[in-house]
Amino acid sequence: MNKNYTANMQATEAFRNNMAFCIGTGRMGLALQEEYQQQMRLVQDEIGFSHIRGHGLFCDDVGIYWPVTDWKGNVLEDGYYNFTYLDRIMDNYLKVGLKPFLELGFMPSKMASGTQTLFYWKANTTPPKDYDKWAALIKALLNHLCERYGADEVVTWPVEVWNEPNLPGFWENADLQEYLKLYDVSVAAVKEVLPQMRVGGPAVCGGSRCMEFITTFLDHCRDNKVPVDFVTRHIYMGQEPRRDKRYLYHEMCRPEKSIKEAEETRQVIDSYPEFKGFELHITEYNTSYNPFCPTHDTVYNAALIAGLLAKLGDTCASYSYWTFGDVFEEGGVPERIFHGGFGLVANGLVRKPTYWTFEFFKKLEGSLILRQEDCLFVKTDKGHIRGVMWNFENEEINMKVELPGLKGKWGMVSRKVDMDNGNPLKIWHEMGEPASLTETQLKLLRQSDMPHTSACSLEGENGICVEKTMMANAVVYVELTPFKEETTPGYRYPGICE
Repeated sequence: MNKNYTANMQATEAFRNNMAFCIGTGRMGLALQEEYQQQMRLVQDEIGFSHIRGHGLFCDDVGIYWPVTDWKGNVLEDGYYNFTYLDRIMDNYLKVGLKPFLELGFMPSKMASGTQTLFYWKANTTPPKDYDKWAALIKALLNHLCERYGADEVVTWPVEVWNEPNLPGFWENADLQEYLKLYDVSVAAVKEVLPQMRVGGPAVCGGSRCMEFITTFLDHCRDNKVPVDFVTRHIYMGQEPRRDKRYLYHEMCRPEKSIKEAEETRQVIDSYPEFKGFELHITEYNTSYNPFCPTHDTVYNAALIAGLLAKLGDTCASYSYWTFGDVFEEGGVPERIFHGGFGLVANGLVRKPTYWTFEFFKKLEGSLILRQEDCLFVKTDKGHIRGVMWNFENEEINMKVELPGLKGKWGMVSRKVDMDNGNPLKIWHEMGEPASLTETQLKLLRQSDMPHTSACSLEGENGICVEKTMMANAVVYVELTPFKEETTPGYRYPGICE
């Protein structure tokens, strides 16, 4: 298949690239693990995100809510809080340049009105039995954070109330009116401590009653003058699932369908005069919503996500990929390095193909000179040309991008991820998919996770053509800079310069 595009070299509108505002994580208690911290440092060193959002802030493993109990667990005295683990978690985030995007949840077991739990780590997803104690917990949290990190810093951390309350597993009975009560009490507690702190919701996933929750939430905030500073929702691309043992498989919708979901949410927000222009944050997105979906480990995933990163910034202030790493235990402890985990980084510090989609897009800052369903190019402030091309078709594509007006000689560096390059999953498969890796095997996987890099020079009198042949599911980054000759007199190298 041939595709031919021509860039508008005179374009001046900036590419709205919000991909690095936030990244997702598993439950926050995992931040105490060494492997988690290593993956986080790798992602921050090579990509660099601004915020991090995860579950479990108030879960028992973080241990913030700490009432005095008897030997049977009955609460004898309330109002005690323990911030030991919280401080370690927040210190680790801030040390690598990540601000928390605080998710208020889930329910401490000793504060919960019921026993419903979710996940391997038993997150309690019932309302509080005493909303005054819930409010006191939020205020105690914020007062402690202000004391430790300063109010001027903490007030810059966005706050989201709960997670996916439109699903009965995440919020008992998916009770919309009970969620609105939770939101009212939560936002009032936040604003009492830090009036300028930004709070939003309803943190819904797509599908089940998604738009009903959003519109009722906005109606409620408008009619009752309840503070709301932004709207949040989630987007996943997986269609009807089928299961094979513990693994989940889907047909994936094309990026355009997910882009349309964001656009429709944007239209709903803007239909309210009171909320028109309010920020929309996609606080979770990925292909599949399941942590044992093999698609996550593949080059196909990398190409699909490229299609989302190219357009989500048009409607969304942020979109937080779920998640940065595979230290993740919602469905249990993973038993193999590749298991379909959400992460950009597999356990063992092996970069997956989608990691490079993010690393490539992070470089796309400048004027948007070309955007199609499978490529995007920008012109930087220094006049350099940078672009990403991707192919989520089932056949090879030959793509030509004309850059009219470029004169003289230009150097082009290309980096490619496809089935044969930057694809450690393939190497692991050829090893026999070992469950327990030797140090030699792990080293080989780390060496195989890098994109293929090549360079050439292009020359034209009134334009240059970038031409790439991409196999199915490839993602290619290109960068063009004016060629500067700086050869050393007398220095020759056989086979390259003779």
